[in-house]
Amino acid sequence: MKAEAYLFAGMAAFFLVTDAVYIWLAREPAGGAALTVSFGMSAVISFFCAVNYRRKGGRPEDRPHGEIHERSGLIDFFPPQSPYPALTALGAAFMGLGVVYGLWLFLVGCGLAGGGIFGMVFQFTDVET
Repeated sequence: MKAEAYLFAGMAAFFLVTDAVYIWLAREPAGGAALTVSFGMSAVISFFCAVNYRRKGGRPEDRPHGEIHERSGLIDFFPPQSPYPALTALGAAFMGLGVVYGLWLFLVGCGLAGGGIFGMVFQFTDVET
């Protein structure tokens, strides 16, 4: 993650310098705001990568002689079957159509997407009833 932290820190520095020059020369608020947000997002990603590198250390792919088998093993838990991603996508589609056709369709989409997100978050929690 060290290389990624440096990469995004360089991007953040570029956006900061570009933002300062743009604000000074253009005197237009929309472009300055966009460049400020770009600087902030790059800085946050750089900070995240640097903190992860400090916590976990180097990865095998960061070393010149790292081997593939060093990264093998259990990756994560992936649910076998879940209807909630499809429900969330349907809700997003209804929200997009609601922007075009009316607020009522957008609200239906918000309900569907909210239910899908809620289901994905709490699908595998073991709650005693």
